[in-house]
Amino acid sequence: MMKISSDDKFMRRALVLAGRGRGKTSPNPMVGCVIVRGGRVVSEGWHRFCGGDHAEVMALRKAGARAKGATMYVTLEPCSHWGRTPPCVDAVLSAGIRKVVVAMVDPNAVNNGKSLRMLRKAGVEVVTGVGAEEAARLNQAFVKYMKTGMPFVVAKSAQTMDGKIATRSGDSHWITCEESRAFARRKRNAFDAILVGVGTVLSDDPRLDAPDSRIRKVVLDSRLRTPANARLLKNSEPGQVIIATTHRAPASARKRLEMAGALVLLYPKRSGRVDMKWLLRELAREGITSVLIEGGASVIGSALKAGLVDCWHVYIAPKVVGDERAKASVAGLDVARVALAPEFKIVSLQRTGKDVFIELCLPE
Repeated sequence: MMKISSDDKFMRRALVLAGRGRGKTSPNPMVGCVIVRGGRVVSEGWHRFCGGDHAEVMALRKAGARAKGATMYVTLEPCSHWGRTPPCVDAVLSAGIRKVVVAMVDPNAVNNGKSLRMLRKAGVEVVTGVGAEEAARLNQAFVKYMKTGMPFVVAKSAQTMDGKIATRSGDSHWITCEESRAFARRKRNAFDAILVGVGTVLSDDPRLDAPDSRIRKVVLDSRLRTPANARLLKNSEPGQVIIATTHRAPASARKRLEMAGALVLLYPKRSGRVDMKWLLRELAREGITSVLIEGGASVIGSALKAGLVDCWHVYIAPKVVGDERAKASVAGLDVARVALAPEFKIVSLQRTGKDVFIELCLPE
């Protein structure tokens, strides 16, 4: 049996704490912090919400005088710049922390190793890379957002064993079991926005809610066919619903939807369809770092074709439709050879009631 070092043990705890901020800290990262003295934890902290205390400040405040000479375990390099809160590195130095163990360097170019150099210069021992892989996975959205200015994108489909999301008549209620649907709704909590095509709005009239978060709701609608009384608008705050459209849309429809509380984004080029890459950049400018695409098949296909999908959540029910006219989970890729098909790697697999949930990501 492999022996777990104390650094690994305390960093694992910091990572668990960081995960408590899932769905609440964006566009900031999730960060956890543990302060240890004499081999014992004296305090803990995590970033609870954007604009709130950072994990290090929370833990230092709890530790008080016990922080002097202690070791700090933190999942992300402390910040060295003013943002919504003061620099954490100043608080670490003022508290007299002797050693700082960091899982990963901050991908934000404003920081990116700066605070580690400041700590070392002040005589603080710095260790990096402990739990780095887990920390990077935890903050996939933040890392991509910082490095590319684009949101982290996950496609989601609920399908039969033969890849169908609805019968030829359009019936899809319900392919997956109640446990899978509840699990999928909880998964929405981890995202800043959920994206669908107008076809999904017209056929299903979904609310697109998430149980514990004020998720943004994005609709691809080139001609503004979204009804002003759609359920996703009825139970949303002004600006929570974003509708991306084109010059083909009637001005009257735009005014009607804006009066219903929607934020309408007009694709600047005179095109028949909204460019997905443009839309994702616009969402990033709105502070949206992660997007869950829930359909339909052509929307997911367009995102895959444009190379915009990072991961895929697939719910597979043990059912077979067996009709070539039934709706598939993806459309529009036009792959001529199997060797050219996008290939994902399986990250996790689990049972959800009678179904199976598979999380897949594209290789880096």
